[in-house]
Amino acid sequence: MIDWNVAQSTARRLMGPGPDLSSAEVADVVADLREASLVAEGPVREFTGLTPAHRTPVLVVDRARWADANLDSFKFLVAPIDAKIAAEGKLPTGISRSVGRRMTGVEMGAIVAFLGGKVLGQFDPFSEGESGPGRLLLVAPNIVHVERELEVDPTDFRRWVCLHEETHRAQFTAVPWMREHMLSQIATLTDATDIGGGAVTEMMSEALPELVRIVRGDSDKSLADLFQNEQQREVVAQLTGIMSLLEGHADVVMDDIGPEVVPTVAEIRRKFTKRRGGGSPLSKALRRLLGFEAKMRQYSDGATFVRAVTDQVGKEGFDAVWAGPANLPSRDEILDPKSWVTRVHG
Repeated sequence: MIDWNVAQSTARRLMGPGPDLSSAEVADVVADLREASLVAEGPVREFTGLTPAHRTPVLVVDRARWADANLDSFKFLVAPIDAKIAAEGKLPTGISRSVGRRMTGVEMGAIVAFLGGKVLGQFDPFSEGESGPGRLLLVAPNIVHVERELEVDPTDFRRWVCLHEETHRAQFTAVPWMREHMLSQIATLTDATDIGGGAVTEMMSEALPELVRIVRGDSDKSLADLFQNEQQREVVAQLTGIMSLLEGHADVVMDDIGPEVVPTVAEIRRKFTKRRGGGSPLSKALRRLLGFEAKMRQYSDGATFVRAVTDQVGKEGFDAVWAGPANLPSRDEILDPKSWVTRVHG
């Protein structure tokens, strides 16, 4: 479906280089981020009680390398849909296939380019390495750009970012079933994809009016929401619950540990939260289309869930979320922590 070479070249062409840094400054930033990651590792492990089963690499990357890494992950995740289309004989042929693949490649590259200028760090659970699955990516130019924009202490900000990302690394490497569970949910999503008849045309005709509302800010949906059938919406609701838990938990960890290793954590959080709500009208429209607004709600809703559950049943009670897939909160339970406590703890 996608020409990945076109996607890569498009992303690299559209992506800005980031702050102007000398070679010496780049080397200093890379070294400082590696150190910040090491500093974060011990406190995260002690606070969460999550001990990684294997070590995963920490990669300090520029925007282009972040784009390459994410396109690799997207290619891995989209492969089952490609296989399904091929197996059902739905692949176009000739010029239409070539043009279609190039167009989707351009679209994918443009999306990655937009995201590549905003992501500070990311744990990629789907990559495969010699020591096991997963790798931690720290996007140096974006981190430098934001710390300068916020006018915060660079060392403190880098450690603060690493506390969040290190928590994600612990969540996936210390909870052995998490990665496979998410992959199984994605596989279910693929199985539910309707590629037959006029399904796509029908979805498009229904989606266009909602698309206008999203751009205008009159809808809380994203572009992806417009192309889901009922079964897919159920799976997405489960994935939203998982991601809200993981993001909210990481935010709680970074703020609660923060004072130990990040003296200016309160200032950073205040300025960073204010920045999340800002941006130009065009940027806000793109964020709505790509689901950024929903992603921001995952952070806040998830953090509220973690704190509410911990207040009710303590840290040990909250840690039941890591016992198995059945204990993961649904999207509705994220918004109603008492219902999760009742279901899991009685």
